[in-house]
Amino acid sequence: MGFHTIAGATFRALTARKDGPSLYDVCDPVLLKYRGGDPHLGKFYRTALGNPALRPLLRRTGHPALRDEKRLGALREALRRARDEAEPDWAAVGAPIAELMADIDVRHPSPKPVAAPSRAPDRSEIDRVIRRCGAHLLRSFAKNGFIPTYAAFNLIGDPDMGGREMLMALTGLNSRGYKNSTLLFNLARVFIAHSPARALINPPWTGIAEPMWEPVQIRHRSAYYDAFFTEALLSYVETGLASSNEAAASRRAISEMVDFCLKTSAEEVASHDGSTVRVITALAPLPHPRFSRFFAQIKQDLGFGIYVPDCDTTACSFSAATQAGSTDPILDQPLLDFYRGYQVREGANEPRVTVPLNDNIDYEGGVVTWIDNLAGDRPYGNDLDPTLNLDILEVSFRNLTRWNILQTPARLETVHRIIGFQRRLVESGAFRNPRSHIYYLPELYSAYFGRCHAAFMALPDAAKQAIDPDGTFEFIRSRVLAYVEGELIAREMNPFDAALALIALAHLGADVSTFAPALNCITAHFGEGGRHGPYKAYEWNKMKTPTRILVGGPEVTSAFVLMGLALARRAMVKGAST
Repeated sequence: MGFHTIAGATFRALTARKDGPSLYDVCDPVLLKYRGGDPHLGKFYRTALGNPALRPLLRRTGHPALRDEKRLGALREALRRARDEAEPDWAAVGAPIAELMADIDVRHPSPKPVAAPSRAPDRSEIDRVIRRCGAHLLRSFAKNGFIPTYAAFNLIGDPDMGGREMLMALTGLNSRGYKNSTLLFNLARVFIAHSPARALINPPWTGIAEPMWEPVQIRHRSAYYDAFFTEALLSYVETGLASSNEAAASRRAISEMVDFCLKTSAEEVASHDGSTVRVITALAPLPHPRFSRFFAQIKQDLGFGIYVPDCDTTACSFSAATQAGSTDPILDQPLLDFYRGYQVREGANEPRVTVPLNDNIDYEGGVVTWIDNLAGDRPYGNDLDPTLNLDILEVSFRNLTRWNILQTPARLETVHRIIGFQRRLVESGAFRNPRSHIYYLPELYSAYFGRCHAAFMALPDAAKQAIDPDGTFEFIRSRVLAYVEGELIAREMNPFDAALALIALAHLGADVSTFAPALNCITAHFGEGGRHGPYKAYEWNKMKTPTRILVGGPEVTSAFVLMGLALARRAMVKGAST
């Protein structure tokens, strides 16, 4: 957004004609000052929604429906129940807000078709971008002692979160603080959607992955991110384009990041067979996430104090460590035995998925996201993401022999059931629908399937036959390639979209001629990051609750661009030599 656009939207928000009670007219009498009840609800309101930055933008935005005193009273009464009752009926509390959410009208981006470029960039240009992205990652590690990632709030919320889904979250989440934040963020969405400030909070963008607005980015560190930065630096070294000093620095950074994953971020949890297992937590205890002191306190005030391990961070950390040649004993644990306890089975007595935001897909055979810690905490309830399940397959293929998967019927069955889950997802076409994914987007699913497919294809033929006797991997490969070639690269992209397209195309054996649109997008946008790096920050993954929280960063974009270009370069060199 340019200065004039920002200034115009701000002026319109500050001078809007009020046509009903505002967010603050609704909430101030109930939540601004009170004694007794749940103190967190008021603290969250004052910190997140009633703060001096947001209040001026929304104070003149009213909602016409709330001129009806009966509806206004019902809404305030719902907030009082959330505030005062020890065990509120969250479905009843959320109902008045769900009704108001019907006309928020937030939609997924729909990029315009574009003509295919006549030729791809020269190899020298590709090599230059790879070197700059690799240098960016190493420079960031040297400066910070880690490679940072950032989180940013988009208060307009996620397109897949309507009133129905908000009620799912309120009844399925376990943490009261998380329920509070979900309730109030979704109430704020109603007013933001009717405000001129919407243009500031949710401006349009090019491509699919959302750019991240710099002023509200929260820097942090997680084993999940370190795992992928490890893969990016391994990729950089493998290209042969790193100088000897850069290669040595890469190996040092890789070693430190693997240690952060497997040691600093490890914790012990109970398995379903009564044993204990060491898994990897989403956020290690302070000070390891490297929040600023200001944001560490804000995180507590907003109710995000408890983080538990998750299946995805564990799988990706184990995979990156395996690729880096780690011999840490933690890798000897056959994770499939543990994941089997979190795998959805038809007719199970207790539903594994308590927050079924993507209930348009068949969960059978899939593994849920969140792992109970030793205290039994599961603040987010549980959900099920298809891309996470690709990561479980990928790490299993890399550790096929170590974990005796083919020799252990229960482990092989767990793999077969995850593959069946993926096949049904792709057969239905649901993998192309953003609603089917909890933390990712369809283009990222495509890239991660390519990553998983590459690990599968590296196995001996007999192993591939035992794992996939029905040819599911080839079936999914054809469908994902059709999506990437026919939809993703045929439309406007940003550099992050293009990097993911390259990862999918190269891993899945597409003709190198199909690389041209993504390669041209990446080279044309080189330098857009200014002082922050070669590229801007884009959405890598997200939370849909309590509102749309994006995670990414300039270093993340450099990492994915580097990996995409390295794979494309290898395929182009191979094609030129045959």
